[in-house]
Amino acid sequence: MSSPVSTPAHAPSSARSSGLRRGILKLLEIKGSEIRIATLGQCRDAADKGLHAGGAFSATIPLVALFYGGFIDINVADPTAPGQDLFVLSKGHAVAALASVYSDLGYFDTRVLRGSRGWNSILNGHPGPLLPGIQIATGPMGQGLSVAQGFALAGRGSPPFDSYALTGDGELQEGTIWEAVMFAAAKRLDNLCVLVDQNNGQLDIASRTVFPMPRLEDVFTSFGWRVFSADATRYDGVYAALDEFRNGPRNGKPTAIICHSQKGFGAFSDFLNKHKVVVGDALMEQELELQRWQREIRVEDYQRYRARLDPELRVELDAIARRFSGSGVQLTKRVPPRQKVIAYDAGALPNIDNAKEYASSDIVTAAMKVFARDPRVVSIDADLGTTSGLEAGVAAVDQNRALNVGVAEANMMCIGEAYAALGYNTWVSTFCPFFNWQSLRRISVGHQERLEAMASADGWLSEGHGLDLTFLATGPDFETRTNGATHMGNDDITIFDGSAHLRIVNVSCPRQLLAVMRWIVEGNRGLVYVRVMRAPSAVLYGGDYHFEFGKSWTLREDPEDAAVIVTSGRAVHEALAAADECGRLGVRVGVVDMPSVDEETLLNLGSSGKLVLFAEQNNGFLWQNYARVSLKHRRSHGRVMAVNALDANGRPQFIHSGLYEEFLDAFGLSPRLLADTIAKGLKT
Repeated sequence: MSSPVSTPAHAPSSARSSGLRRGILKLLEIKGSEIRIATLGQCRDAADKGLHAGGAFSATIPLVALFYGGFIDINVADPTAPGQDLFVLSKGHAVAALASVYSDLGYFDTRVLRGSRGWNSILNGHPGPLLPGIQIATGPMGQGLSVAQGFALAGRGSPPFDSYALTGDGELQEGTIWEAVMFAAAKRLDNLCVLVDQNNGQLDIASRTVFPMPRLEDVFTSFGWRVFSADATRYDGVYAALDEFRNGPRNGKPTAIICHSQKGFGAFSDFLNKHKVVVGDALMEQELELQRWQREIRVEDYQRYRARLDPELRVELDAIARRFSGSGVQLTKRVPPRQKVIAYDAGALPNIDNAKEYASSDIVTAAMKVFARDPRVVSIDADLGTTSGLEAGVAAVDQNRALNVGVAEANMMCIGEAYAALGYNTWVSTFCPFFNWQSLRRISVGHQERLEAMASADGWLSEGHGLDLTFLATGPDFETRTNGATHMGNDDITIFDGSAHLRIVNVSCPRQLLAVMRWIVEGNRGLVYVRVMRAPSAVLYGGDYHFEFGKSWTLREDPEDAAVIVTSGRAVHEALAAADECGRLGVRVGVVDMPSVDEETLLNLGSSGKLVLFAEQNNGFLWQNYARVSLKHRRSHGRVMAVNALDANGRPQFIHSGLYEEFLDAFGLSPRLLADTIAKGLKT
């Protein structure tokens, strides 16, 4: 490419001759041969000599048609520049084909294609932001379509842009796909184009899908999509469908192009029709020789065709042909930093009266009405907007940035990731147990790769390009009460504690919640999981409270304290009442609120000589972190006890319906029972 910007060649048949169109199709054939040769070269040089050949080869024609046919506006020099079209390879197994295209376009040097899948390579078995130009990490889980849908939502703003995704028919078995298909149609995302590589195979069975699939054209049509059916063993149909999407009238419907092909299409040897193969040297040389021969035949055919054109049309075709030549150099530079601080009027934030009680949703709504005046603030709820307060707050400023996806939590999280990847300060919310672990893990992988690309001396991302994505988790601990075990958030906090790069905060007070929100909108906070109480609560902190992640606060302390209760969330209120109970018995007890893990305080408490009681309305988040920190620093445990939602044998359990007060008594977490536990502990 002679320029980092790829400009569409707008070539509808009504405006250009069929001769020019035929020439473009012949150029696409030549480029397709070059991409297949580069893809095979990756296999030969890969650390494991492996290649997801079936899906990579069947994806080649859709990828080449999209990126070289003149349908996608991209800025190779700065893949984060606003206004350019975005692409998501949802079927991440086809990364080798995409890497061949991106290298040819100039996103990275061709040397990256060598030694792929190895520890020291940025080209892994699936795409991710380690690779310049790749916005998110994807795999075979159907989530890439949801993210592309999120990009399309953002692309309806200013500046506008289109969003493209390539998915496989195998991953259409994932339920997340259909969450996105329904929502995209409901939101009339006619700037979204999804190419479905229907190669009629998957991992276990290369020649067919595990179960018969309905006619995809009919399925997408039934969901309100505009659908094209294309023979993806040729360029004609795919090119025509992309041309209609790009240059034809938009009708308020997202577009699906069903690309009919087969596993390994374009390979000479049927050995490459499998999902993944390790190609021996002899077969590799045979395949490469035939692919090169085929390219030469296509070049000769193109030259003969070109010679027959009239001079004017030949000049026009030659100008287009220059776009098909590889860049030869890496055009992508380290992108400019992003400024992530959200601007807001602190004086407009809600005034909190220490004599009153407040519901978290009311604090969230009032704060979001202020924060959302900055157009980079976005919220997405999953049919629980009235519980979180997000939707009401953001919609009061701009309802286009206050989304509700219905009962579709995975889709919600992926849309949030899309906005965060574009630099928005994004908030998503549902009940604690409803967050999708599969989505969370993949999002975290992509966030880590962004951090690595930022930290690398030759990385393409700079400061501010991590994800600012907050998971506002409602109904934590015992908050959901009579809803029952499926809704009770006693185990989420310990499960998600094993997720890399997730910052967990358990909020105890309305003023603390507001401070946490202010901390988040300062920017560059990454992935934050904030658990907020559902029922109203008293205010524990004064107006000068300032939240710091990894810091605890001592709410009750005396030099004569015989014991200290460590806790977070609503349990802090019960701990303070338990300290009062102990005081009436002549025993002084301190209280530490630890909304996020404070390693230094945990170590100091363990060696203080005082009885330390971890009292938590969950499966022992702080308790398990105390054990981890003590072991890490090889500290001996002092007099330490724990009361939490684990059973008598210390095993996790689910909690059924009940009143809050019943839960406190059942698990020994009422003020009276906590006081009894401390009294017994001091006697031993």
